[in-house]
Amino acid sequence: MKILQLILLLLTLCSFTTPDEKQTLRQWPPAAVVSDEAVSAYSLDSCFKAFPIPDAIFRRMQGKSYKQNCTVPRSTLRYLRVLHRNIDGKTQLGEIVCNQSIANDLLDIFRQLYKQGYKIERITLIDQYDADDERSMAANNTSCFNFRVVSGTTKLSKHAQGLAIDINPLYNPYVHLNNGKVEPANGKPYATNRTANRKVPVPFINTSDPCYRLFIQHGFRWGGAWRTVKDYQHFEK
Repeated sequence: MKILQLILLLLTLCSFTTPDEKQTLRQWPPAAVVSDEAVSAYSLDSCFKAFPIPDAIFRRMQGKSYKQNCTVPRSTLRYLRVLHRNIDGKTQLGEIVCNQSIANDLLDIFRQLYKQGYKIERITLIDQYDADDERSMAANNTSCFNFRVVSGTTKLSKHAQGLAIDINPLYNPYVHLNNGKVEPANGKPYATNRTANRKVPVPFINTSDPCYRLFIQHGFRWGGAWRTVKDYQHFEK
């Protein structure tokens, strides 16, 4: 009986998995949407992987997130493939460049979020936006590594080391408490009235949010708990 059930399962997976989807998963184009059946056939483990930065990815980064004055060795960074549920609840391919020291943390966190059906609009390298933080946040893009300074300062950000990640930044903006400035600018409507019953396409990050709990369990600090600014999108280690 178990063998028959296994055969039926394999036949079901094959019937819903197209050759195009198999090719998509092998090539992993950022933000592509695939079926759950294709993921099952490809294997979930293969969808959450870390690699040394491939040459093709490094070419995308050079002059953008990996600037000419970047002091972070390429060898200390990792390229991650992850899955996530987009705003429509569909499975979407994500990619992250991070510090090697947090690669396993991020793989576990994003795998758990995916299994829980947590919605993240997009996860692509900030190089898709020419490493422009405002543009990336305005598009609600989740990203990690970007060799840059902290907004409004000359101090290198944790993002510059690949040790910080911003999740759904449009709906979880960075708020300057001293002057009321909000980043991204189109995130201003979400800087206040962040109650659980407010209807938004993706969750607000707060202390009861699954995303918050997972990052804290993995030893990250949350920018939403800071006193002088509120960086609701931001987790760092």
